[in-house]
Parts: sequence; structure tokens; C-alpha cells
Amino acid sequence: MRASDGLDPFISFDDPAAARATPLYLVGDDDPDTALAAAGVPEQLARLARANGFKGELGSTLAGENAALVGVGGGDDPFAVAALPEKIAEGSFRIVNPPEDAAALSSLCLGWALGRYQFTRYRARPARGARLVAPAGAELGAVRRAAGAVGLARELVNTPASDMLPDALDNSVRAIGEAAGAKVEAIVGDDLLARNFPLIHAVGRASAVAPRLIDLTWGEASAPKLTIVGKGVCFDSGGLNLKPSGGMALMKKDMGGAANALALAQMIMEARLNVRLRLLIPAVENAVSGASFRPGDILKSRKGLTVEIGNTDAEGRLVLADAMSYAGEEDGPQTMVTLATLTGAARVALGPEVPPFYSDDESLSARIAAAAKAAFDPVWRMPLWGGYDRMLSSPIADLNNAPSGPFAGSILAALFLRRFVPDEATWAHFDIYGWRAAAAPGRPVGGEAQGIRALFDVFEDMHPPR
Repeated sequence: MRASDGLDPFISFDDPAAARATPLYLVGDDDPDTALAAAGVPEQLARLARANGFKGELGSTLAGENAALVGVGGGDDPFAVAALPEKIAEGSFRIVNPPEDAAALSSLCLGWALGRYQFTRYRARPARGARLVAPAGAELGAVRRAAGAVGLARELVNTPASDMLPDALDNSVRAIGEAAGAKVEAIVGDDLLARNFPLIHAVGRASAVAPRLIDLTWGEASAPKLTIVGKGVCFDSGGLNLKPSGGMALMKKDMGGAANALALAQMIMEARLNVRLRLLIPAVENAVSGASFRPGDILKSRKGLTVEIGNTDAEGRLVLADAMSYAGEEDGPQTMVTLATLTGAARVALGPEVPPFYSDDESLSARIAAAAKAAFDPVWRMPLWGGYDRMLSSPIADLNNAPSGPFAGSILAALFLRRFVPDEATWAHFDIYGWRAAAAPGRPVGGEAQGIRALFDVFEDMHPPR
């Protein structure tokens, strides 16, 4: 994660600075007097709180000369403490009344770290350097790892296409891979045709920057095989089915699946989970030129299935399909996860903050749901309703990439992808938004990580480090 001041967000108990840290009280939004008393707030500070109308609402803060308060609302948002480093740039703080649960402590510390995040690539901002005396019991290694991954995903998504087209995304993967000792290769431009990736090539060929399939591998060859595939559409104009200006405005975020996939891979490699990791990112720009693929075209996929193009703006599932087929060749994965900013229908169904996920595997789905709840990383399982497969039919091809009609858009996209899942692989697909539309403590408006902290916890439980 980008640290604006270069300092670790945390201070250990044995650091001399810990003794000088300002007391910080976490206050709920019950009756003010009751909440202040329950938090153990000294009377002098309580009087200041009452005089300033402090009522413990989520994200509210109050700083006195020798102590500070943060409102945690009803206590159901573990990132509430992030409001303080967002508003107070300097100083060190120690929480007087931390939660007792170890997981809650770690979430609180993660919130603090995320509250220091700012996107500063194009505009200088005052550094956020407030530091927290780490509460006893918090797993700071895991916190730093998660904060770094969230920050990476945010940085990549927030960066506009002028600096984040397929070549730049390729470089980002190589930098993360090199730091972890991974192998990274890319199949670029017309080599995609020569090596039979026709869908990736077709979607990206209209751009001035060549499309590519980025392929990262890491871990022991004998370890359980985990493949993560992320949609890397670095900008989506909609192609010849051109988006209106309002729909195109945020399309720098259409590589949010790739950003989240790379951030998840970074966590896995840093934690040295016992997996043979493969990260595949089909990286393209869906641009408009004389080389654009067209509505009505019939394209042949790597798997051999033919696809009628019902809409050039349903391009993400096309590039994912070739990558997924490639992953299943030779010694295919035991587990595959696809991450993609795939459909507006998912936002209509669940809004911007709760990504749907799809899987036929009950055990994996239960693990994901439990981990998402525990990590405060919300996702919601949606049905892979096989009865809708007929809606993908075409009179002249094996599949249509964008059936007409208003119904079940996110489910249909997942069903399309299911046609390309490798045999014997357990699979889950996440239709994420990759963007925060409204600010909350530790979660500014802009690019966002969604689902990957929960997924990491699932994989860590399944494949702990040796």
C-alpha cells in the first residue's frame, strides 16, 4: 500500500513512543452519557464531547488536548477507527478500550492502515502519518499484508487508462512477480493468433497498445494448483456498441478484476501459502477503429466453441474464456477463481458494495460465505441457474455473448464462463464492481478491493504455509 510518509502505521508496545501516545476511546452511538461512560471516557473529556455534540456516530471524531474520541456507531463496522487517521495527519495513539476478540482487533488495525491510504499519483496531498500503538493480540503481519493488497488494487484501478493500458498492467504484474520470485510471461499482439487465443486478440486488436495474456506462476510444482483469472480490460469504450458518455466515464476501472486478482496473488505469495499459483490476466483495451470486432461476427474460441457477438460491450467474458481454457490444458487447476467487473446487472441486483459470486461447489461456497462475514468483506452467493442456459443459444453459433432481453444479466455471464471451466476444477466467479461509490471510514471513493480478503482467508485455511 502506498504509505505517504514512509512510516509503519503501527507502533509496538516496547517502542518508547508508545508511552507518549495519546489515549483514544472508541465510543458507540447509544445514549451519549451511557456510551461515554461505557467507553471509560474521563469526565473532563466527556464534558467536551457533550459541549461539541459528539454522539458516537460512525466516523465521527473529537480530539482534545490529551485524548481523542472516535465514534463507532452501532459497533458493526470494524473499520470505524479509520476516521481518525483520515482526519488527523500526525501523532501517535493508543486505544484505551480495544475489543477483546482477536479477529476484531486485527480488523480494527486494518481499518487504521486503510485510513491512511490516499491516491496521490497526480496531486500532492498532506501526508497521513498518524500511528497506532498496536493492541496486544492483533496479527500485524496479516494486517500489513491485507493493507498492502487493498492499496495495490486501489492504486491500479484509480490510475487512468492514459497510464494503465495493457503494457502498463503487464509491467505491474512483472514488478509484483519479481518481488515474490515468480515467473511472468506474456503472449502479445499477433502471437495471440499464432498461439490460438482468438477471443483475446479480437477484443484488443483495435487498440494502439497490443493485447496480451499475462501469465504468472509461483510455488512448488507439486503443491495444490490454484489458478486466478482476472479481467484486464484496461479501458472499455464498449467497442462498436459504443457506451454513452456517462457509461464510459468510469471505464478505467474495467480492469478491476485484474487489479483484485493481482492483489490476491500478492497476498498468497507474501504469505507463502502451499499452492502452485497461476495468475492469468487477459489485458486489452476495447477500443474503436477499423480493426474493431463487430456485432454479428462469429468468433471461434480457444476451446473450439463458436461465439456470435450480440454486443461488443460484453467483451469481458470473451477474454476470460480463452484464458480459462488455457488454464485447463495439460495439468489443470484443482481450484479456479475468476474476478471481473463483468455486468451492470450485478449492481442492479446487489448494489456497488456487495459483489455476487457463483459456484456449483457447496463446500467452497460455504467457506467463502463464512470467510466474507468474518473478514467484513461482503459477498453474496447467487444461483448458477442452469435453466437459463438456453438464453445463451444462437441460431448460427454455439453461444451468443450477449443475449437480448433485460433478464438475469449477471447469471447469464456466469453461465457463459462456466462453459470454459476446466474439467475437474472447483470454480468460483466474482462479479465485482471494483469501485467505491460512497465514502466510509477507511474506504474512500475510488478503486476498491472486493472479495479478495475473504478469498485469501479461504485459501490460507485450505493450504497453510508449510
